[in-house]
Amino acid sequence: MHALLISLQSEFYKSRKTLAFWASILLPLCLCSLVTAAFYFKSEKILAQLYSPPVLWMNYIGSILGIMGSLILPFYVIFMAFSVNNIEHKNDTWKSLFAQPLNKFSIYAAKYIYAVLLIFICLFLFFALSLAFGNLLHILNNGYKFNDYSPLDFLSRIYTRLFLSSLGILSVQFIISLIWSDFLKPMGIGFIGLIAGIIAVTRGWEYACFIPYSHATMVISARKEGVAGQIFTQEIYASLIYAAVLFLAGYFIVIKKSVK
Repeated sequence: MHALLISLQSEFYKSRKTLAFWASILLPLCLCSLVTAAFYFKSEKILAQLYSPPVLWMNYIGSILGIMGSLILPFYVIFMAFSVNNIEHKNDTWKSLFAQPLNKFSIYAAKYIYAVLLIFICLFLFFALSLAFGNLLHILNNGYKFNDYSPLDFLSRIYTRLFLSSLGILSVQFIISLIWSDFLKPMGIGFIGLIAGIIAVTRGWEYACFIPYSHATMVISARKEGVAGQIFTQEIYASLIYAAVLFLAGYFIVIKKSVK
């Protein structure tokens, strides 16, 4: 445990100035701010529809989730997985990293856990800012009546599902970024996988859950269909299986790197 904590601290210091780290903070802030501004400046048109507070919340939250879940989150995971491992590729420090007097598995696990923590930070900020900015809208324009309904339960479920669904994509991209050090291969494969996943879901392919890049889109589609109440569904189990199997596979790949 001590070795894991030291390795986690090291990962933070190495990546705290990278785009992957700051994107986990700036992406939620920018998207939530833009959606909030749109709702504020178009308040007359929106309020003219006479939506109830729950429907207003769902429209507001849906405007964030629709963009974030299907596009921003997968792209962020793809880029962030590359960025975390590219630090070692760029400096050619894989061998020296594992030459430290620390448990090798702890060093590898720390990189993976750090990537998971960045996803958690990103999604937690989306969750918190959605609530905060929604209530700010009510303060700026009390016609929204956002204080008459709490979307806390819905938000906690959907963001938990999005977090779990992202682990499959992360694990695939983590493996790819371990194998290849250049930017184009991990990003290109991730982009193709994401397009394939979106097409599989939108076309209603019954085996879409076997494509890890489709899991976040499936979560968003389930929300639109009103069946997002259950956390552990087919795509979530598939994501967790991918994560567990590929996490172990990645360890053996990285061990081979360390002895070359």
